[in-house]
Amino acid sequence: MPNLKKGKHARDWKVQVDRIAGQVRHNCDVSDAKNAGLYSICGLALRLRDLFKWEMGLPPWEEKDSPEILDWIGGREQRWEKLADDHFSRISIQGQDFDPFNTAAINALLEPAGLYYGAGYAHGLKPTFFLAHLERKELVDGIAVVIVGKELARDLLTIPALSQDHCVILRQDSARLHLWDKMFYLKKSARPALQFALECSGLQAKTGDGLRPGLEAVCEAHRDNYIYHEIGEIRDAVFEREEWREMIALYSHSPVELLVRSIKDLLADTNEHGTLQHIIAERNAAAFGLYAAFIDGLAKEIFSEVAPAFQELAASGDWQAVRSAMEAGYTRARRISEQIINLHREGKQKNEPQWARCAIEQQVLGSIIKRS
Repeated sequence: MPNLKKGKHARDWKVQVDRIAGQVRHNCDVSDAKNAGLYSICGLALRLRDLFKWEMGLPPWEEKDSPEILDWIGGREQRWEKLADDHFSRISIQGQDFDPFNTAAINALLEPAGLYYGAGYAHGLKPTFFLAHLERKELVDGIAVVIVGKELARDLLTIPALSQDHCVILRQDSARLHLWDKMFYLKKSARPALQFALECSGLQAKTGDGLRPGLEAVCEAHRDNYIYHEIGEIRDAVFEREEWREMIALYSHSPVELLVRSIKDLLADTNEHGTLQHIIAERNAAAFGLYAAFIDGLAKEIFSEVAPAFQELAASGDWQAVRSAMEAGYTRARRISEQIINLHREGKQKNEPQWARCAIEQQVLGSIIKRS
């Protein structure tokens, strides 16, 4: 198997890496150019902020003056305008050209060289790509876990972890950015859970920039939450992966996409292979504090047992409350997923996807909103 490091000398190696990274960055820019309109003004601003920090090599907590950021954003938007009609480039490695989504073949060449490549589709079916240094591989509960470090190419999306080619990938650079934003912008109601997690990690709880010393501890405490969420998703037997992907494609850019993603996430967190099962087995109070602090949006509305379970654990150390919450959350997520699946299949039989989408919104999502 080729090893890119065994070129004539180190300069050849750097040239090859820079060329590959440039190809990936081009595809990242094309994806961003075509999909920036998916986000609200605020959502796009936050994603551009993360991309700016990555490109400038800034730590998550460092903010630059507005004029500098605005100039950079202006330049990025001009680049997007030029790329709006471009297609994704094939990835060329040692004379071989690959479809940019053929991650297995690309990584077969890059892994021996200490690099790792990712490609897939995120919310709204936005194509997403990254290239990073490969730090190590682990085997966790029979699943290969790839830990990557410094990222050489990435797009607008700060994705801390994902599954790809039956592996779990933990993107440490993105995880730091993601967790810093989670902590810094945390709602007041969720701060007690973060404070609890920091204290369990031996840190004095602070807010704002005072959270900086706690970032690495939070990353360490949350590391397994990311990994076991992806393992739980891979091994979820309720919401079959191919049918779930079919729904994501069919109902993209709609409330139903958000619903099916939220349910899939909750099944991953609450099933026998997932996040909460591992937290309970390890009695990892800091990890559960972070889980309780960071759960939000539709997932929080559906999995309403998390907050009282956290309160009970913090007050009395009662892990049975957490287990009971997990079991109740799994039962509800499974029931909701079955409702969604039945309506989706009925729509397929009728050849009326629009009917299925409306039925899921009214009957399933509507009942969740009324319950909350």
